[in-house]
Order: sequence, then C-alpha cells, then structure tokens
Amino acid sequence: MTFLERMAAASRERVRVAREAESDAKLARRAERTPRPPRLALDRFDVIAELKLRSPAAGGLAETGFDKSAQLAAYARGGACAVSVLTEPSEFKGELAHLSDAAAQLRPAKIPAMRKDFVTDPYQVLEARAAGAGGILVIVTMLDDATVHSLIDSARECGLFVLLEAFDRADLERLAPYDRVQHPDGRPPILAGVNCRDLRDLDVRFARFAELAPHLPKHLPTVAESGIATPADVATIAKLGYRLALVGSSLMRASDPAVALAALIATGRRSREAA
Repeated sequence: MTFLERMAAASRERVRVAREAESDAKLARRAERTPRPPRLALDRFDVIAELKLRSPAAGGLAETGFDKSAQLAAYARGGACAVSVLTEPSEFKGELAHLSDAAAQLRPAKIPAMRKDFVTDPYQVLEARAAGAGGILVIVTMLDDATVHSLIDSARECGLFVLLEAFDRADLERLAPYDRVQHPDGRPPILAGVNCRDLRDLDVRFARFAELAPHLPKHLPTVAESGIATPADVATIAKLGYRLALVGSSLMRASDPAVALAALIATGRRSREAA
C-alpha cells in the first residue's frame, strides 16, 4: 500500500468514527452557526503559509512548547493570503482544534485558514466549515472524478475555496473542466496546485515545476507546493507562471517567520512583474 493509499484509508476511518459521534445533519447545523470565514484575496503573487508540527519527510518541525499563536501572528504580519493548517493526526500530528484556533485568530486580520488533510468525504468539508475554515485542499491523484466533484460541490455550498492538488500531467488534465470562468457569482475560487514531492520516496523534485508549467490550466490561479524555501525558489516558480506558493517547513523553521514570509512575497511579485 502506497503512502497516499494508507492516508486515504485512515482518513475514511476517521470519517466513519466521527460520523458515528455526530451525524451529517447535526454537523451541517453546527457549520451553519459558525461565523462566515474571510474571503481569499489574491494579488500578483501570494503565499499560503503553512502551520504544521510534523511531516513524514522532514520529521518534527516544532519544539516542545511551540507557540502556534505566535507563528500565526507572524504569518499575518508577513502578509500571508491564507494559512494552511494540517489536521491529519498520525503523520502530521494535526488536529481539527488547530484549525479552529487558527481560523479564530486569523479572522480579525481577514485571512482565511485552509484545512490541509487527506480529504475523502464531504463530511470533512463540513468539519472544516464548522471549524471556521475558508478553504480546503483536495488531492486529485488519490480520488476519482466523482469524489472530486462532490467535494467541490460541498465546498461551494459551504462558501470555501478549493485547492486542487496535482502531482503530474494527468492530474492537471483532469482540472480542465473546473471554473473556466472564475467565480462569476462571487463564489470562492478554485486553485490548481502542483506538488513537486515524489509520492514514491517523498523526495522533492523541484524540476517538476518547470516540467509541468506548460500544462498548467490557464484559467485557474496556480500554486507551487513543496520544496520552496528561499526567495530564489520563489523567483523561479513565479517566472514559470505560478501565482502562489504554499510554504511550510522553511517558515516553520525560520527564526523570524514574518520577515521570511514578506521576503518571499516581495520576490514573487517583482518576478511576476518582470515576467
């Protein structure tokens, strides 16, 4: 069983357990009572900063006593357009409580929180909305088209943006039908992400961003994910046509995350203008 298959199976089991404790109808009512999240606002180039305590590839990213609130405040000062929050418990040590805490803290700054997990069921979209999230990640390569459609429909009903994550050209080709006209009725956008991490060994293949750049969907804002650590990395992806970067490990390890984040954004915007 591959890493993604294991994560998808564990995700479905988490849904089964959660649904036994709270029905879809009760969860939907709780989601409806949750304050509406901030909208995702995009500029020439933006960064989705990530809050994650651990990753299978990098190991632990937070020392004992790590201050999540301080990290989130730094992301807000640094100019993040959104904050990705890991909620997967076994490999990433995430929790839904981390998402709800982040959403509550970021709401006054009008920055949406995004649930990053191995989402397999619309129930998890409702969980994200009930936690105050403004968006969700959907990993296209581990889902069939019908499931992707159902997750997007659920996100739309909840008013959440969707980051569709692709790993190869075949994944990107599957994104072609989505949102050829971006949110004409004010709906949150769909983003197309390319993750350059190899799913077989979890190593980063940075060259994948260039390899897949000619196949990026022209009608969707595109996000480069994984392996982005320096302003030089951001300059490279921005010149390739990516409009956003999702950055986690390097910001979690930065001595001053706000300064590091601001530098990435400034470089991306200069590079986009030059391109």
